[in-house]
Parts: sequence; structure tokens; C-alpha cells
Amino acid sequence: MASITLRAFAKINLSLRITGLRPDGFHDVKTVLQAIDLTDRVTCSAVRGPLQIRCNMPGVPTDNTNLVWKAADALWAAAGREGAPRDVVITLQKHIPAQAGLGGGSSDAAVALLGLRRLWKLRVSDEHIHALAARLGSDVPFFLIGGTALGVGRGDEVYPLEQLPRYWVVLAIPPFGVSTQDAYRWFDEERGREGFLADSGKNPSRPLFPNVPFINDLEAPIIERHPLVGELKQRFGDHGALMAAMSGSGSTVFGVFGSAGAASRAVGALKSAGVRVITARFLRRVSRRSR
Repeated sequence: MASITLRAFAKINLSLRITGLRPDGFHDVKTVLQAIDLTDRVTCSAVRGPLQIRCNMPGVPTDNTNLVWKAADALWAAAGREGAPRDVVITLQKHIPAQAGLGGGSSDAAVALLGLRRLWKLRVSDEHIHALAARLGSDVPFFLIGGTALGVGRGDEVYPLEQLPRYWVVLAIPPFGVSTQDAYRWFDEERGREGFLADSGKNPSRPLFPNVPFINDLEAPIIERHPLVGELKQRFGDHGALMAAMSGSGSTVFGVFGSAGAASRAVGALKSAGVRVITARFLRRVSRRSR
């Protein structure tokens, strides 16, 4: 087997509630995750020599700080192989923006685990793959499941939910990123301030699940520092979104629409805001296939 190519899909957080601070320093969360059909392509090719990562997107690290490298290292060790991982070149053809709350790095790492298991012909169980994914990062296990899912704990305990229809989603991506560490630090700094979470509960929409309000607790501290996030959310509401919210720790703001026409009209309105706009659709759970 010379090479394996897998699609790595993006996600949005329909809801993100922070329920406490854990002894390990992470936050307990309850989040509703939704896969969308904006994808990277991850190709694992058998090439003699040390592990290499190649990427088309400037600014993405290709050394051992990349989560894909860490995934390869973890899988190599789990298989009982000595030394550093080798005999593979991993090519990342990226379309998912970085530091945008869309999970691109985590998704790439998840599919790298699957692709490398096949390329290296490793006898590593699905359960072990999921355990490795959880060690790599809070979002990584979701990308082994996809569709609509509930994430609890650090977000790494993932449970499939009833699948939503294939709604259209419009992504508005500001010209700045937000690191996850900054977002949670800002939340911790301001969580005690009176009225702090008031803005995060204002969603100009109706819930997609009956009686389940979709709220992102990280919105308020980020909107305070980046007002454009709040302005984009309001624009989506003004143009008929079924719901609008910031995804994860930002900076992407999304609107969900019931038709292609409604999504298209929102795209036209958002382009004047000076942001990158991408249209996608909800993605149901699918089986992954190599190419």
C-alpha cells in the first residue's frame, strides 16, 4: 500500500457550556458538536526515512509541534515500535482555517491515526485508537465519530445524538484568530464579574433541538475583546438564520439556514463585513474510505 488519503472534516459547536474547572487544569464542558463538509485532505505515503509532514498552508508547523506529528508518535509507541516514527510522508492539503474554532488540527490528527494504522499495518484496536485520540486533545475523539454528538468531560467523552437534517451553514471568518488557551483564560478572568454571561445567552434564533438553547459561554469574553464577533452574530440573525453563534473558542461565527437560497442571501450580506465567507452543509456520520 503506497499511500492512503482521507478527508478530515471540520466541526462547529452548536452549544458550548463550561460547567467547572477540573483538578488537572482543564475545564469541564458540555458541548453539542456538528460535523460539516468543509474538509482537509490528509495523505499518508510510504517513503523510506524519518517522518516528514508537508503542508500547503503557510504558518502551519511541520515539525513535532504539529498535532499530526504527535498522533504519529503516539501510534508508533502504542504499537511497540522503537525510536521515532519513520517511513512515511504525511501531506496536509488544508482548507479548514487555523485558530478558527473549526477543529482542523484535531481532525487532521484523528484521520492520521486511522491512515497510519492502515499504512503501517498495525494491530491497534478501535478502542485503543479512541484512547490515543483523547490523549492528543479534547476535540480529537469527535472526529472519529462525526455527525451530531454530545461532548462532555474535557469534551473528549463523545456520545452520538439524533442526526440533524443537512442544514446549510455559512461561516464568517474574521481576519484574526483566537487561541483556545486565551479564550479559556479570558473566561476564567471574567467569570465572576456580575452580568458577565448575559451576552452569551442572547441568540437571535430558535433551537434546532426542541427546548435545547444553544449557548457558547466563551462568546462574552471574546466579544468584549473582538466586537466584530458580536456584530457578525447579529448580522446572521438579521438575515434569517435558524441560529447563529461563535464556534468553539472562535473566531469563526456561523449561521445555520434551512435552504440554499437563504444561505446565499446571507453570504452576500456578510461579504461587506470584510470577512472570509465559506458555505458548507451539515455532515452526517459517514464511513471513511481510503483513496
